[in-house]
Amino acid sequence: MELRRLLNGIEMQKSPADLSGDVSGICYAADQCGPDSLFVAIPGLVHDGHDYIREAVDRGARFIVYQKDATVPPQAVAIQVSDSRRVLGRLAKTYFDDPSGNLTLIGITGTSGKTTVTYLLESILKQAGFDCGVIGTVNYRYAGKTFPAPNTTPESYDLQRILRQMADEGVTHVLAEVSSHALDLHRVDDCDFDLGVFTNLSTEHLDYHKDMESYFRAKQRLFTDLLPQSKKDRPRRAVVNADDVWGARLLDGIRPFALTYGAKEECDVRFFNDHVSLSGIRADLYVAGRQMTIQSQLTGRFNLYNILAAVAAAQLLGVPESAIAEGIEKMTCVPGRLERVASDTGVHVFVDYAHKPDALTQVLENLVRMKTGRLITVFGCGGNRDRSKRPLMGEAATRLSDLTIVTSDNPRKEDPLAIIAEITAGIDANRIRLTGALQMDPQSRGYAVIPDRKTAIETAIGTAVSGDMVLIAGKGHEDYQILQTGKIPFDDRVVAASALRSRGSKR
Repeated sequence: MELRRLLNGIEMQKSPADLSGDVSGICYAADQCGPDSLFVAIPGLVHDGHDYIREAVDRGARFIVYQKDATVPPQAVAIQVSDSRRVLGRLAKTYFDDPSGNLTLIGITGTSGKTTVTYLLESILKQAGFDCGVIGTVNYRYAGKTFPAPNTTPESYDLQRILRQMADEGVTHVLAEVSSHALDLHRVDDCDFDLGVFTNLSTEHLDYHKDMESYFRAKQRLFTDLLPQSKKDRPRRAVVNADDVWGARLLDGIRPFALTYGAKEECDVRFFNDHVSLSGIRADLYVAGRQMTIQSQLTGRFNLYNILAAVAAAQLLGVPESAIAEGIEKMTCVPGRLERVASDTGVHVFVDYAHKPDALTQVLENLVRMKTGRLITVFGCGGNRDRSKRPLMGEAATRLSDLTIVTSDNPRKEDPLAIIAEITAGIDANRIRLTGALQMDPQSRGYAVIPDRKTAIETAIGTAVSGDMVLIAGKGHEDYQILQTGKIPFDDRVVAASALRSRGSKR
């Protein structure tokens, strides 16, 4: 693309008089630059692109966009802007010819439930005959293709590139999980959204946002800043969980264009006559003046809320009621979200991504309502992440479980034993700490520390008896573990399935 066209509308602080030349491509990582490319130096959370300008030029970059005072080699065209990160998104939108303008773009944000809502909506929309693309935590997928997801929401350039690929492949509707980081770092600012969904807000990412108020303001941007700026002809709408205290606060500023969901009678979409069991969910719904019945193979009351969010969004998108009901019923599971591991041993094993206090509490409270034996929980906390949640998760797990096994998650660069010590600091002193064979009075509650995650999972399943539940929490769909020495293959579901087979062969 011609440089002058690419820079149209970009406010430049310093630039040469001659802006002629053709740009072969845009890059923000120096090792991705090629001949005649344009390198955008952005400050990152770990690395700063300004430190890699020389490498970018050495690799062929001809044009450099930067914001800080920096030395740009004389053979490159230097363009200084006030905010290079914001400019990256604008350049990408122009370079890829505004792909979101040709798509129906639905953004789902909140602390918990984003992934499940995208899977539900994907199933519903496919049932209605639409071609869907999904951008989220588990993966990015469209047109039968699946790609790894380095981030829940990609960097602005990658997001625009993926949206262009989706549009070119005939995708009509894109379901995007929108993280608070992405909103705060303006990754999605150059997307035209049609619909925003707010699920809930609880303690998470405070190592980045510092406090809940800042965290909420980041999420709020999707509804107060981005939806209203959409240039599409059709009206922008929002779906909000009115039962959530932060959702109720969000509604104060956007109620005229929001559809609410929850259990309260005043909600536009609400449930009643609900039955949640290990077999799934059945409920009657009131949807904008009409009544419908849904059945789902998902379980847990929190999934009833996720279903309501998907139903409300589908209703605003004009999906027929029959497609909504069929889409919900046909979706069997969400990877790593209270995902059942098949077993004929009588032990119920679930793997869940819950890695924050509120999410872990919700999952455990739901399993407590359905348990017929003991509830055994295996979990840990990630390293180099918010430390404040560790004791809170230790307290929640041991309060709601009969037996808790504290183990490693993704320790990263931290000492796993130091992480575990911060978890156990939150455990009630009256809880029994077990060692050895983990035998205890059935009426008592206790916990054990087994740092090796594989051993912890095998011990939990080996200790369980018929009728017990085992929850393996924290990593969900992840098929790796990040240790100080690097990333290794590790999947809770695979380890649990192997342990169940071993248990079955010994019966």
